[in-house]
This record gives sequence, C-alpha cells and structure tokens, in this order.
Amino acid sequence: QVQLVESGGGLVQAGGSLRLSCAASGRTFSNYAVGWFRQVPGKEREFVAAISWSGGTTYYTNSVKGRFTISRDNAKNTVYLQMNSLKPEDTAVYYCAAAKSWTGARRYEYDYWGQGTQVTVSS
Repeated sequence: QVQLVESGGGLVQAGGSLRLSCAASGRTFSNYAVGWFRQVPGKEREFVAAISWSGGTTYYTNSVKGRFTISRDNAKNTVYLQMNSLKPEDTAVYYCAAAKSWTGARRYEYDYWGQGTQVTVSS
C-alpha cells in the first residue's frame, strides 16, 4: 500500500503561483510513477501532469504546458506541482496518484490516490 497526502492548495489571484506537494508513505515510493489530476464539480477528473519514477520523464496536458512543472524528491518521498501564471479555469480539487508503471494520462491505471487539495484562482 502507498498512502498519499496532498497539501499546498489555497486561494490565489489570477497570475499567481502555488506549489502543491504529494507526500507518500508505505511502499518504496521511488518505484512509482506519479500523476496529478484535477476535478471540478460535475466534471470528470482530468489529467494534469505525470512524472516517471526516476523523474527523467514528464508529461503535461496542453493547457498547463509552460505554466506548471512537476518534479519529485525521492529522498523525501514527495512529488511537487509548481503552478505559475494561474488562471481561474485552473480552479479545482487537485489529486495526486501513484502507479507501479508508467501510465501517463491513463487515469484508471493509477493504483493509489490521495484525498485532494482545493485550488481556487480568483479573477
């Protein structure tokens, strides 16, 4: 089992920045690929970014490319999502998820999920 806890969400004005953290405990976290997803009420959970177990491969949805950066520190069992130039449409609950192999944006192939952290971007 891998337990994931997100933090770092909050309220920010458009154009501002936030850094989300996904802290893991349990099995060796460095063996897992990690993805960030987001969800707004009434919509499906959507892919945001993913990072391989080593950090050598990253992948982003088009709407966040150039604004968001995913990274990881395996010594701290933590994955980060640096979000810059935030827009109101980035408002959502953000979730991190872990997968035993590279899955990229394939939501249903992630094995473990956190409880989410709310990000609200005001205009």
